[in-house]
Amino acid sequence: MQAPAPTELRYRKESRELVIAYGDERHTLGAEFLRVHSPSAEVQGHGGDGGTLPVGKESVAITGIEPVGNYAVKIRFSDGHDTGLYSWDWLRDLCRNRDALWQAYQAKAAALPAKPQPNAEISVVRFTPGK
Repeated sequence: MQAPAPTELRYRKESRELVIAYGDERHTLGAEFLRVHSPSAEVQGHGGDGGTLPVGKESVAITGIEPVGNYAVKIRFSDGHDTGLYSWDWLRDLCRNRDALWQAYQAKAAALPAKPQPNAEISVVRFTPGK
């Protein structure tokens, strides 16, 4: 059985948060949280084979939300990602398990090898040709 549709979806631009209401029950999910937990094949993988872990999404914002039938919304993000359909079941699960999902994501992201920063200093070995 499909989860009920939210009674309200409201995006707060300043704080980059989506407020999801189910009657008197309210949940707040940040744009970064929604982006890294996208139901897209890119993030979730194809047929359970695992996807990619989106990192560096701290400043991502939601640029659009559009309904998809009576069962989901499509969320567009400022980094160009727009392939996830957030079904009512998916959104409800994100709301109910936000803290555990966020902790699991942070642990996975922390375990990734550090990537060099584009403007970071690098060492170069100096040599003189012919010597």
